[in-house]
Amino acid sequence: MPSARTFRIAGAFVLAGVFFVVTACASLLAASPRQMPTPAASVPPTGISAPLFQSVKLQSSPLEEQGQASAYKITAEVPVLVGKQDARINAFNALMLATVRSAADNFKQQVANLPAAPDAQTSTFDLRYNLVSPPGNILSLKFDIQTFLSGAAHPGTISRTVSFDLQEGRQLSLADLFASDVDFLTPISEYCIAELGNRDIGFEGFELGATADPGNYRNWNITSDGLMITFDEYQVAPYAAGPQTVVIPFRDLAQLIRPDGALAPYVQ
Repeated sequence: MPSARTFRIAGAFVLAGVFFVVTACASLLAASPRQMPTPAASVPPTGISAPLFQSVKLQSSPLEEQGQASAYKITAEVPVLVGKQDARINAFNALMLATVRSAADNFKQQVANLPAAPDAQTSTFDLRYNLVSPPGNILSLKFDIQTFLSGAAHPGTISRTVSFDLQEGRQLSLADLFASDVDFLTPISEYCIAELGNRDIGFEGFELGATADPGNYRNWNITSDGLMITFDEYQVAPYAAGPQTVVIPFRDLAQLIRPDGALAPYVQ
C-alpha cells in the first residue's frame, strides 16, 4: 500500500501540472486576446429617398358654417396631409381647402338667389370624400356633396374629383394621363356610352351627357381597377337612377396612355 509520503509527492506533481497549464493558457490569452465580432454598420443606400406618401397620413379636418337666421348650414370634411413639412404637401392641403371652399361658396350663392319665403327651410350642404386610389404618390379623391335648397322637391347630389401627384406637387388633368398626340376622349366616351346603354337606368335620351365633351368627363379618378368616370344626377339618366360611375379597365387604355404618366405603372 502506498505510504502517505507517496501521496504527498504525487499531489505535488499534480498541482505543479495544473499550475503549468493555467500559466500557459493565461500567456496565450494575453498574447492573442479574443475579440468580439463587430456588428456590420447599417449604411443607408445613397441616392434613394423613400416615396413621399410613406411619410404622411391623410386626415380629415371638419368645416362648419351656418348662415344668419339659419338660412343655411354647411358641414364638410377637408382632407389634410400631416406628418411632414414639405412644399408639395402644403400645395395639396391648400388645393383641398380651396376645393371644399369653392363648392361651399357655390352653394351659398344658390341660397342667396332663393326667393324670400316666410316658411323657408334651412338649406343644407354636406361634403364627404373618399380616397379611391391605391397606395402611392398619386392621390385621387372623390368628393360627394349632398345639398338641399329650401323649397326644392328633394335633395341633390353632386360630385367633385381631384387627382394630385404628390411627388411632383401638382394637380393632374385628364389630359396628363394620355399621350399628347392621341384623341383619348373619343374612346373613353364610346366605352361609357356602351356601358351606360346596357344599364336599366333610362339612358336613352341622355346620351348627350356622355359624348366626347371635356365637360362631360370633368369628374374622374384613378382606382385600382381602372379609370373611373362619375356622371352626376340628370347627366346620363333621370334623377331616380342617381349618379352613375363607369370604370374603364387600364388594359383598354394601354395604347393611349402617356408612357411616363400616372397610369403607366398599371399597364406594364
